[in-house]
Amino acid sequence: MKILTPHLLLPLLLALASAPAFAQQPPLPEWEQLSPAQRETLIAPMRDRWNASPERRQRVYDHARSWQQMTPEQREQARRGMHRFEHMAPQQRREAQALFAKMRGMDKAQRQQLHDQWQKMTPEQRRQWVEANPPPARPQR
Repeated sequence: MKILTPHLLLPLLLALASAPAFAQQPPLPEWEQLSPAQRETLIAPMRDRWNASPERRQRVYDHARSWQQMTPEQREQARRGMHRFEHMAPQQRREAQALFAKMRGMDKAQRQQLHDQWQKMTPEQRRQWVEANPPPARPQR
């Protein structure tokens, strides 16, 4: 193991001490205290998506309303689910989309029955099931 000598360590420490890139920033205020420019920075991407996809506006609006009605625990569960979905392999993602679409119109007992059936399927049976019950085509963004 090589030890840094004082003449090498001092410049390194000075460089780290003067680096403002990762300096602690004060927390941002509540929405009401944000400046108009800060609010615009947050809203602009949503406005752009809204204007670019008139056919998706109702879905976006409904999603926002349902999100507001969720408890903090439900929101956290939804975030974890989205995170899991984003990190799935393409085939797993397609399976999840097909299952979600199929379960959307089912009551709780039917969803549980399909879930139990899915757990017993082999990978080949799952592939065949997805082919027979493909997920709906997603609109282009």
